[in-house]
Amino acid sequence: MTDVLERFLRYVKIDTQSAHNSTSYPSTSKQLDLARVLELELHQLGLEDVLLDAYGYVTATLPSNTDHPTATVGFLAHMDTSPAVSGKDVKPRVVENYDGGDILLNAELNTHLSPTEFPNLLEHTGKTLVVTDGTTLLGADDKAGIAAIMSALATLIKHPEIPHGKIRVGFTPDEEVGAGVEFFDVPAFGADFAYTLDGGPVGEFSYETFNAASASIRINGKSAHPGDSKNKLINALQVAINFHNLLPVFDRPENTEKREGFFHLVTLNGEADQAIMEYIIRDHDRSKFEQKKVLMQKAADYINEIYGAGTFELELKDQYYNMREMISPHPHILDIARQAYRNLGIEPVEVAVRGGTDGSRLSYMGLPTPNIFTGGYNYHGRFEYLVVEELELAKQVVVEIARLINQP
Repeated sequence: MTDVLERFLRYVKIDTQSAHNSTSYPSTSKQLDLARVLELELHQLGLEDVLLDAYGYVTATLPSNTDHPTATVGFLAHMDTSPAVSGKDVKPRVVENYDGGDILLNAELNTHLSPTEFPNLLEHTGKTLVVTDGTTLLGADDKAGIAAIMSALATLIKHPEIPHGKIRVGFTPDEEVGAGVEFFDVPAFGADFAYTLDGGPVGEFSYETFNAASASIRINGKSAHPGDSKNKLINALQVAINFHNLLPVFDRPENTEKREGFFHLVTLNGEADQAIMEYIIRDHDRSKFEQKKVLMQKAADYINEIYGAGTFELELKDQYYNMREMISPHPHILDIARQAYRNLGIEPVEVAVRGGTDGSRLSYMGLPTPNIFTGGYNYHGRFEYLVVEELELAKQVVVEIARLINQP
C-alpha cells in the first residue's frame, strides 16, 4: 500500500462533518480530532512552526533546502466533510483492478455503484478505486487533498536531493459550510501564492469559481381557521410557493451547466403562520450575479406589495467571489502548475468550478490560490469514490510544483 493511500484510508475514518448555522468555530468540535492527528504527524515529519490555533487551523513550514531566494508557496486542503450525508463510521473499501462492472457497496441495502448511472466509472477500468459501504460519503472531499499534501511533504523530506524553496501548508475547517477561511491569518501564513488541493478528476485545474451569495427569508403569515379564512388567511407556505415561482425556472441548478448561474432553494420549513426559506445564488459572471440579486429583491418587494409590508423579510449576503479576478494578474502561478502537470504527462483541463473553494476567499484576502485535482468523484454522497492512481498523481504535482518554484 502506498503512503498516500494509507494516509487517505486513515483520515476518512475520522468523522469531521461540519454543520450549518452553528454558533461555534469550527462549527463542530469533532473536526479538531483530525486537526490534532495532523498536528502530530507534522511534528513527526520534522516540519517547523507547527501550529494548531484556537480556530482549528493547522499550519506548518517545510524550510527551503536551497541556497538561493525563492518564492514561498502554500498548499492547502480542508478537513471537514459535507453536512449533506453522514461522515460517521466511514468504511472505505479498496477495489483493485476495477473490471468495469457494477460494484456492490452494500448487500443488505442492495446498493451498487454502477457505470449505468455513473458512466465515468468506465474510464477507470483497470484502476484501483476506493469506495464506500453505501451508507456514508467517503470523504475524498477533501481528505484526498490532505493525504496528497502530507505524502508530498514526506517525499520531499525523504528525498533531499529534490530542491525546493520554503513551503507552507495549511489545513482548514468548515469549508463545506462556507466559512473555511473566516479567521485565516494570511500575513502570518506568509506564502506568496498557494494552491488548494480540492478538485476532482485527474488533470482538472481551476482558477475560476462562482460568485456566491446566500438569501435568508422569513415569511410572516396570518393564520386563520380554514373554514372561515376568506380575506383573512395569509398562508406563509403559499407565499413561499408564489415567491419561488417568480424566479426563472431555467435558472435552477437542475437546468444549468458550465458557466450558467442559478437560484437554488436549499431549505423551506414552516406552517401557515410562518415559514423560513434559504437560497444560494451563483454565477461566474459578476454582472449577471448582481442582476440575480436585484431580481430576487424585486420579487421580494412584489410579494410585500401583494400581501402587505413586513410579510416578506429578505436578507442577502455575499459569500465569495470569482477568484479569477484576483488570480489573472499573476499568470506565473498558473504557468507553474501547468508545467508541473505536463512534466508528469498530464494535460491540464482548465474548468470553471461550479462551486467555490477556500481559494475563492483567500485570493481576495491577498493570497492568489488556484485549485488542483485530487482524483475524487461523486462528492457529497454515498456513491463517492476515489481513483488511487489519480491521487498519487496529485501528490506528484505538489512535489513537482515545489521543484519548479526552486528554479532560479
